[in-house]
Amino acid sequence: MYFFKISIIPVIIITLIVNKIFNLYNNIWKYASIEELMSIIYSLSLSNVIFIVYSYFINYKLLESRYFRFPFTVHIIFWIISVASLGGTRFIARVIEEKSMSKDCVKSKKRLLIIGAGDAAALLIKEIKRSNNLNYETIGLIDDDRSKIGKLISGAKVIGTREDIIRLCLELKVEEIILAIPSASVETKRNIINICKNTNAKLKTLPGIYEIIDNKVNVSKIRDVNIEDLLGREEVRLNSENINKYIKDKVILVTGGGGSIGSELCRQIAKFNPKKLLILDIYENNAYDLQMELNYNFPNLNKEVIIASIRDEKRLKDIFQKYEPEVVFHAAAHKHVPLMENNPGEAIKNNIIGTYNVAKCSHLYGVKKFVQISTDKAVNPTNVMGATKRFSEIMIQAFDSVSETEYVAVRFGNVLGSNGSVIPLFKKQIAHGGPVTVTHPEINRYFMTIPEASQLVIQAGAMANGGEIFVLDMGEPVKIADLAKDLIRLSGYQPEVDIKIEYTGLRPGEKLYEELLMDEVALTSTDHDKIYIEKPTNNSMEFIEKSIGEFREVLGKDREMIFKLIEEKVPTYHRKDC
Repeated sequence: MYFFKISIIPVIIITLIVNKIFNLYNNIWKYASIEELMSIIYSLSLSNVIFIVYSYFINYKLLESRYFRFPFTVHIIFWIISVASLGGTRFIARVIEEKSMSKDCVKSKKRLLIIGAGDAAALLIKEIKRSNNLNYETIGLIDDDRSKIGKLISGAKVIGTREDIIRLCLELKVEEIILAIPSASVETKRNIINICKNTNAKLKTLPGIYEIIDNKVNVSKIRDVNIEDLLGREEVRLNSENINKYIKDKVILVTGGGGSIGSELCRQIAKFNPKKLLILDIYENNAYDLQMELNYNFPNLNKEVIIASIRDEKRLKDIFQKYEPEVVFHAAAHKHVPLMENNPGEAIKNNIIGTYNVAKCSHLYGVKKFVQISTDKAVNPTNVMGATKRFSEIMIQAFDSVSETEYVAVRFGNVLGSNGSVIPLFKKQIAHGGPVTVTHPEINRYFMTIPEASQLVIQAGAMANGGEIFVLDMGEPVKIADLAKDLIRLSGYQPEVDIKIEYTGLRPGEKLYEELLMDEVALTSTDHDKIYIEKPTNNSMEFIEKSIGEFREVLGKDREMIFKLIEEKVPTYHRKDC
């Protein structure tokens, strides 16, 4: 008994000190996890070791050389009891908190099905149990690994494979589905999304595990699955070495830098460490937003935002003289087909004369490479916008024939989610309860994501020798009506039941079927499997200079005169009256 009395106070003091070292008195225990439990185990293990040393040496001297000590089994029992009591009393706070949260929101919880039974799903389930913001009742997990069926992850059971999704959603009245397989390929994700969109459940996805680990996002920031997830393709393969040669340590100018393509070009260019990035745009709000974004994501990037119009030749000359850009990406343009059909003079001012100004300055001030952003609507155009872009292609090939500057154009189709495109419009219409407006049930278009298009533009620029029109492989065409239906389903609604689709008729200058870029002329393949080269045509600067003068003269005149001049200058243009 005496031995116990002289040991109890030192044991308490040792335990208190070591617990303090391991921060056991600073934790908020309702958020306790494995990390806190391990801290308890480490602390009590160290305390026990110190006490064993104490009992062997200190007590022995205090008891006048009489050898007294606790049996070794006592230390083991003491460690077990300590862990159970110290850990148990603390973790009970978390259990009580979770039970309380569960009771508070049990009535409003959404029935959730999780796709994937791996690390991401485990993180998600843990976050759902801990967070008030993720008010879900996990009905079960889906995984294609049949050996996992029937197994549990944090109490959630694996109940089937992807083939069972539609049946289970119907039987279990699933309200939401979360795609928790961030490591899966684009093709796998697309296949699963195509299955899920046939349920009545709203579909969301979890950020990549690498983003979570790097603390770039929190698991709770689950986002809606969007149409890019459904139509997106595998990541673009870039030849970084070739791109470095013409971008790294160079002064790069991007016109229309605040727009959808221009801003993404700036983001991609920033990764290759240019000497200076010049962002030129007439609209200061977009340019300012991009500037703030680049300040945050690329704090060491040397950049300057220039507010100017490509129509102002004198202003452009001052900019080229001052900054001496070595590479120009020309993305500034009017692109909306119906608006340009009603305002053909503005299309000429911006898309033709503006492009001429930038191309001419590039020639006069010794730019090494000029990359023109073009469009699939330049192929046999039926509208003013496409015709002006086609003339711009003719123009840059003419400049290339007389200049030391390498002039090229890159032609591609619609980009998903760009300003004014159908996707943002559809999302707004769905948010307002419909109807979603589509011009024609059979109208189709080629689509590409903004990052994919921008990366391929930069890659094409690296491959350019001058005079080429690069054509990007746009994949398969997509019916706009199917796009609208998919977006409605991904938003958790049923087409024609919850959200109506209204067909409004083709707009002026609009084609029903977008022509396949790959079929216009014989194309030459390149080292990149998504980039092709159109056979160059012979165009003289004399023709361009004369045409620019005529376009300037016709601007203040009758619209019909403008249309006739465009038809004269662009032989492939056939005006479509709707």
